[in-house]
Amino acid sequence: MIKAFSSEVDPGSREESASKKQPAAAEITEDGFLGGQLRLRQPKSGHRAGHDAILLAAATPARSGDRVVDLGSGVGAAGLAVARRVRGIDLVLVEIDPDLAELARNNAAANAIKAEVVILDVEAGAAAFDDAGLAPDSADVVLMNPPFNDPSRHRASPDGVRQRAHVATATTLAAWVHVARRILRSNGQLALIWRADGIAEVLAALDRGFGSLEILPVHGDATAPAIRILVRAVKGGRAPTRLHAALLLNEESGVPNKWVQEVLAGKGELPLARR
Repeated sequence: MIKAFSSEVDPGSREESASKKQPAAAEITEDGFLGGQLRLRQPKSGHRAGHDAILLAAATPARSGDRVVDLGSGVGAAGLAVARRVRGIDLVLVEIDPDLAELARNNAAANAIKAEVVILDVEAGAAAFDDAGLAPDSADVVLMNPPFNDPSRHRASPDGVRQRAHVATATTLAAWVHVARRILRSNGQLALIWRADGIAEVLAALDRGFGSLEILPVHGDATAPAIRILVRAVKGGRAPTRLHAALLLNEESGVPNKWVQEVLAGKGELPLARR
């Protein structure tokens, strides 16, 4: 059994947390997100947070008082971005890599965001989740950015952390969705991001136990196929699936989409976040 380690970060302990030893991994950079509202320390190489995490956060339908679980949180970018947008959530960051989990803990403290950090393999069994305080029917919202690159078309990185964070196996998505279904309460909300050409995999994984799907395709520009899909699903939902108008990261002229830039700067949310 994989042992889970859980620790809670309280905003009042930010100075003490910041003084703790950082992971002895590669060089660390400090980067601004949400227009500088969120400062995150992360490895200079390997798996780094970017637009995917912030778009996922902007699509997460959380409300104040919700228990929100970020599966595979990395350094905490998506979950902490949700907490910055929606005050008063009970945030849990779940990450398998101890170094990234330590960065997530310090990032939460440095940004004065209260969060529980759990070191746990998302594909661990139910008993490991119970031990970590993530029992069945205990979460209101789950968000996740699982590894989604197709191994048959993507050369795996020699960096083990990067490979684990980016390359999916044949069972990755189904396993992560199964965990979300188990820990969510009835009518709980799931938000996820996946590569657009894998939409059939997403629909298949959500077919058992989820409904009321809302799908938002993300395009680099209007002339190219979608590169990502953002999906919101409801545990036990029965409403018909809705396909939203495409989100264009850049206009046809190549200029960044102004509304998307506002969302990335923390000045707005995506339609999937409204409930």
